[in-house]
Amino acid sequence: MLNTDDLRTFLTTHDIVAEIISLPVHTLTVIDAAKAVDTSPDRIVKSLLFLVQDQPVLAIASGTGRVDRRQIAAHYGVGRKRVKLADATTVEKVTGYAVGAVPPFGHIQPLATLIDPGVLQMPEIYAGGGAVDALLRISPLEIMRLTNAIKLDLHAAEDEDA
Repeated sequence: MLNTDDLRTFLTTHDIVAEIISLPVHTLTVIDAAKAVDTSPDRIVKSLLFLVQDQPVLAIASGTGRVDRRQIAAHYGVGRKRVKLADATTVEKVTGYAVGAVPPFGHIQPLATLIDPGVLQMPEIYAGGGAVDALLRISPLEIMRLTNAIKLDLHAAEDEDA
């Protein structure tokens, strides 16, 4: 399994302006992560792996909201039931990282990536840092540069079941 050392190597190799912050606590929830780095929860982003007709797609969205599978399905022209959140085993197999630690890039294979436009409005965000006790501080524009992510409204409305 990949870890923060692998992510650090990726950052150096690709001249990425970012910082891996090692924390004394696990950051398995958005609230925990925000408290650990003394920031607001909306600056914490999640990198979620979905399977769209069994093909992996990474969705980068604000940690405070739910991702709407219908938006992903519509983008790929498939039914909502063809879009599934990957299980922990699949996440590790496809990205190399454990659930809760997945960074937005540096995976064991290149991934199609979607990013919510709301993430791009912030000058700096915190994402998975390769371990549950690490976060990656980075500009969302740097994520766009590295992943060629497609901007897509991923936010689910409050009453929707994503």
